[in-house]
Amino acid sequence: MQSVLLSSTYFGPVQWYQKLNRADNIFIEQCDNYHKQTYRNRCLIAGANGIEALTVPVERPDTIPLHRTPMKELRISDQGNWRHTHWNALTSAYSESAFFDYYADDIRPFFEKHWKYLIDFNEAIYITMCSLLDIDLSEKHICRTSSYDKVAASIVDFRSVIDAKHPLPDEDFTPKSYYQVFCHKHGFLPNLSILDLLFNMGPESILYL
Repeated sequence: MQSVLLSSTYFGPVQWYQKLNRADNIFIEQCDNYHKQTYRNRCLIAGANGIEALTVPVERPDTIPLHRTPMKELRISDQGNWRHTHWNALTSAYSESAFFDYYADDIRPFFEKHWKYLIDFNEAIYITMCSLLDIDLSEKHICRTSSYDKVAASIVDFRSVIDAKHPLPDEDFTPKSYYQVFCHKHGFLPNLSILDLLFNMGPESILYL
């Protein structure tokens, strides 16, 4: 049985969902401090102009600096109308994809309902995404970390491997190409948000994980 440690992600990349799909025990890190430009609160999609980053604005508790705020205490900010912006970006990028209309009603609520904490928001996202991807979570043990400690030798740590800015080598992940809406302009763009795979490949997405 494989056990993995993953960072929390906002519509995480294909690589993140590959790890979740293949593992039996999944630990979601919630005790690490906030860092800018990570998958914790941003996802990458393929738009008409290439890769586009969608970032969820966050805010800290009143008594803790942002860079020292544990993930479990990180709050989602309602400033900037980001939900509307993100949904419009997804619609613009994927309205012509084969499966956008099929899944839109499942995804849209994440840009209508308000969550207080980012960790809860991200958890609701991966539960829904697994359902759409046909990943059976009832066969897995998933829990959040209780402290930020050294990882047991039996647990494979992917927190630094799956990184938006400086990913580390991963011998078990080789991005497989699939059709993307703007591939005629930009070629295949690997390891984008799981939404890119889902909207383009639909029920076949699980075969890529």
